[in-house]
Amino acid sequence: MPNFWLVKTEPSTYSYDDLEREQTAVWDGVKNPVALRNMRAMHPGDQVLVYHTGDEKAVVGWATVVSAPYADPKKQDPKLMVIDLKAHRRLPQAVTLAQIKSDRTFADLPIVRQGRLSVSPVTAPQWKRVLQLGGADD
Repeated sequence: MPNFWLVKTEPSTYSYDDLEREQTAVWDGVKNPVALRNMRAMHPGDQVLVYHTGDEKAVVGWATVVSAPYADPKKQDPKLMVIDLKAHRRLPQAVTLAQIKSDRTFADLPIVRQGRLSVSPVTAPQWKRVLQLGGADD
C-alpha cells in the first residue's frame, strides 16, 4: 500500500506545468532536516500532492514517486536527498490553503501546523479529501 505525501514548490521556480511537460523530474532543493527525513521515507509507488506556494497557496496536482531516494547528484553533501517524481494528473480545481485550514480533516496536516515544511506526510483520509475537494476523487 502506498504512502501519501505533500511537496511544496514555488511555481515561478518549478511548477506542476513544468512537471507535466517533463513527465518525470528529479525533485531536489530540499534542505530542511525534517523534510529530508520525510523524503528518505518515500518509496516508488507513493502518491504525492503538489502544492504551489507564493501567490497561489494551493494543491494543484498529483504525482507518483518513481525512484527510491538517492543522494543529490548536483551537491557534494550526501545528506541532501532527491527523488524522481512522475506527473499523474492536474486536479480539476486547485485546493487552496484556506480550504484546507477550514476543513477539520486537515487539523493535523503538517502544512497547517508547519507552513514552511516542504515535504510532509498526508494521511489516507486527508489524501481522499483533497481529491474530493479538487474534483478528482476516483
